[in-house]
Amino acid sequence: MKTLLNKVQLIGRLGRDPQVLTFNDHQKAARFAIATEERFKNKNGESRRRTEWHQVVARGTLAGLVEKFLSSGQEVFVEGRLIKRSWTDKFGKVRFASEIALEEFYLTRRQAS
Repeated sequence: MKTLLNKVQLIGRLGRDPQVLTFNDHQKAARFAIATEERFKNKNGESRRRTEWHQVVARGTLAGLVEKFLSSGQEVFVEGRLIKRSWTDKFGKVRFASEIALEEFYLTRRQAS
C-alpha cells in the first residue's frame, strides 16, 4: 500500500506579529497568518492580483522559535500538515476552519517592498 501524504508548503508574508500563548505547564502555542499572492491578467488584459490568507499554528519549541524570529511583513517559507476543525459558536452556528500545523519554517532573504 502506498503511503498517503498530508503536506503543505507555502511562501508568504506575515500579516501581523504572531500571537503567542503560554500555558500553565509553560508550553507555548503560536498563531499567525501569511498572505500568498497570485498575479494574472484578466480577460481584458488588465493586470490583477489575488491574495489568499492562510492560518498557521505552531506548538511547543516551534512556537518559541516563531515568537523569537517572525514578525509582521516578514516573508517566510512554511511547511506543515493541513488540519480542519469545527466548533459551535455562541449563537449555535457550526463554524469550520482550515489551518496549517507548522512543522518547519525558513526565513527568506527578500524584504518587504
